[in-house]
Amino acid sequence: MIKQLNNETTASPKSYITKLSNQKHLFLGFAILLSIMLITQGCTNTGTASNDAFHKSIVAQYPELSNQPFTKTKVKRIVDGDTFVTSEGDKVRLIGVNTPETHGKVQYYGQEAKEYTNKQLTGSTVYMFQDAGNTDKYGRLLRYIFIENDDEMFNERLIREGYANTMTITPNILYSKTFTKLEREARNNNQGLWQSSKAKPSSGQRFKNKESNSLTDNNINKTNTSTQGNCQTPTIKGNINKNKDKIYHLPDGRYYEQTKAEMMFCTVEDAEAAGFRASSN
Repeated sequence: MIKQLNNETTASPKSYITKLSNQKHLFLGFAILLSIMLITQGCTNTGTASNDAFHKSIVAQYPELSNQPFTKTKVKRIVDGDTFVTSEGDKVRLIGVNTPETHGKVQYYGQEAKEYTNKQLTGSTVYMFQDAGNTDKYGRLLRYIFIENDDEMFNERLIREGYANTMTITPNILYSKTFTKLEREARNNNQGLWQSSKAKPSSGQRFKNKESNSLTDNNINKTNTSTQGNCQTPTIKGNINKNKDKIYHLPDGRYYEQTKAEMMFCTVEDAEAAGFRASSN
């Protein structure tokens, strides 16, 4: 005899399947909601759709940054005047500026620049904006920096107040002309490292290019520099090859370290005014 199943028994498999289906849809709904939240949060860091009031203030002053990726972080410690480490452990190099070296043989005005950056940035919350490139050959993030609630770019301030000279390296050239103008004004006003030639470096310090340890102080003293302004910090090498071509090399250039400089320049504009062209490498 076959016992007929009652309604409760026959309905149980359907109820179980319906329950599983509901759980599946609930899980998928939660996953979709989480994805939307992550995407929305990510927009805050892209620099293109931010509701952050300070970000809006920055792009109002610097409209070129309105579509540039940006992040918000905290400065953990300073490496030197133009480099620091974030709370996440990322090393950041300021775009377009070059402060005197403070490691190894300390360069003229290097300690002053480091102390200034340390006072301004350590422990501060900063907004970091990219240019065309993300990192340099050493893996450091390349960024324009703003201290929270201060809408003057920190890179600009270092140049304006004479703690750094310009160092333009393609493709990060968004503010190269602005930086060159600020450096010229700082030199004309004898700001910081551009002090009058009568001012002697303290403790026997000298300022030489931090990217090239192959140039000794004697090399620099014997090298002709650009005649535009009283430049104490030449970083661009000018070389005349066997074909009499005048070529200048930037600190991050492929042949910079091995290039023997006939002339040194503070800016690309100085080099080009002297008849030099950029190295193709």
